[in-house]
Amino acid sequence: MSEPDPIVRFNAALSRARGSEHDVPDAAALATADARGRPSVRMVLVKNADERGFVFFTSYKSRKAAELAENPHAALCFHWKSLDEQVRIEGRVEFVSAEESDSYFASRPQRSQLAALASEQSGLLESREELEQRFATLCAEHGERNPPRPATWGGYRLVPERIEFWYHRDDRLHHRLLYVRIPEGWDTSLLYP
Repeated sequence: MSEPDPIVRFNAALSRARGSEHDVPDAAALATADARGRPSVRMVLVKNADERGFVFFTSYKSRKAAELAENPHAALCFHWKSLDEQVRIEGRVEFVSAEESDSYFASRPQRSQLAALASEQSGLLESREELEQRFATLCAEHGERNPPRPATWGGYRLVPERIEFWYHRDDRLHHRLLYVRIPEGWDTSLLYP
């Protein structure tokens, strides 16, 4: 079965979604599991998708980071309601380079950078005022200057082993196309809906 490369297919779908979704088209549900296999899921922004994989950024102190340290496998699910399409991606997860993390952190608005410093992501917070005070203190300290990326914040790359494209069809006869990584590239097959 001859199909286009799944990363090319994904980026074409993402481009279509950017033209039709009024929500954030690069948002995906990220599922991780701890060492005991207990799953958790949350939304992340996928900032890059290329032949190396799918990149997202977070605090290395977050729950997702702790789970990835215990079990370096994850799954992403993009759902674009306006297109009646979804893409599911499964694979191992690795750190992106410090340079990639620095570059993305520098591209964020300054207040988003400061918010990353103010937050102990996934940690217990005594009160909302505590977070707002930490943020205000950082804003006053930095003025208009951008802070450096903290060592506890950066990117991960999900290296895909399976990518499934799901297309809505009438009468629940959906079209499902599965790519599985093999040494020579990708094996493709169709799945029942």
